[in-house]
Amino acid sequence: MALPPETRPLEGRWDPFFPAIQWIQFATATLSVIGSSSLITYAVFQNPQTSAEIKPLFYLSFSDLLLAICWLIKALLYGTSAAHKDSICYNLQTVGEILYLASLLHTISYTWHLHTELRMKHSQSGQGTAAQVIDRSHQCGHVVFILSSLIPLLLMTPVFCLGNVNECFHNFSQSHRCILMYSPPPATIEPLPSTNTSVCSTLYFYGVTVFLASFFFSLLLITVLLIHAQTLYKKFVKSTGVLESDQWAVIYTVGQRVRFFPVAFVCCWGPAVTLLIIKLTKPQDTSLHMALSVLQALTAASQGLLNCGIYGWTQCKFQQLKRQPRRDADTQTPLLCSQKRIYSRSLDPLESSLAFASSSSTIL
Repeated sequence: MALPPETRPLEGRWDPFFPAIQWIQFATATLSVIGSSSLITYAVFQNPQTSAEIKPLFYLSFSDLLLAICWLIKALLYGTSAAHKDSICYNLQTVGEILYLASLLHTISYTWHLHTELRMKHSQSGQGTAAQVIDRSHQCGHVVFILSSLIPLLLMTPVFCLGNVNECFHNFSQSHRCILMYSPPPATIEPLPSTNTSVCSTLYFYGVTVFLASFFFSLLLITVLLIHAQTLYKKFVKSTGVLESDQWAVIYTVGQRVRFFPVAFVCCWGPAVTLLIIKLTKPQDTSLHMALSVLQALTAASQGLLNCGIYGWTQCKFQQLKRQPRRDADTQTPLLCSQKRIYSRSLDPLESSLAFASSSSTIL
């Protein structure tokens, strides 16, 4: 008996689209490898003592590089007839889950260090937080980095061990699961007698729950850091103190990075999270699933590329601000500049009246 159209398997209806998804994933993963490698190379040649963000940038880029390589291998493996392909795809997917979590948590770590650097600049301007608080923030940053490296490995170890013991990789390469994130096993395929379906189903929902919880926790924490960083940046803009052009360039650059790195984070993981939630609430495959699958292929592997673009753009802006002539207006905050313009305009009538009075006395 044939399945009705609305419950027909995804691979039966959308087979022509999956080679396109494969090549999109291959292209974005390749570009992300290049972007992450560029940031790693840049970070290696920088002095971490001059900027607190270099080390977390290196670790974030390294996790993005490993994730992009994982996506690249899965894209190359898709469509081949390699031996033990099911086992390879399953274990690659598990490694990918570890790297998803690592990338999420290292994004938190990098945003934390940007926020700490902004607080440090605020303190150095003579109007901010005490040095002891900054030191505690740096210590918290080190703890966040250690947890970002250990938590993904600890959380995904049960999936790796129990999944292989219970042979959850059976027919894993079918239903295009090798190139899709958290795709559920097809109900039409009979499992092997050695496969413990209850354990495999539990591991699947465990992985989904961990990923969604990690994403929303990361999003919440990054949003809090972003709001506080924006508050600090506005304090700089409204400050009445005098800043050198180099200081203002650093503050502007850090402020831009603390804005745009979270935007890249949401752009990369938003489609994958949306698709996963829709799959959980509406398992029937639709054209919306397919559109989000294509969007996921474009974005999920591209965080290294986007981070490289954002960092390169902000670094160019930083160099432009540093090269500007050190005029009096450039060494002041925007509020001081506007106050100076208003003060100059208010003095113009007084100066003209004084000039008129002096010329009149000369004539007399």
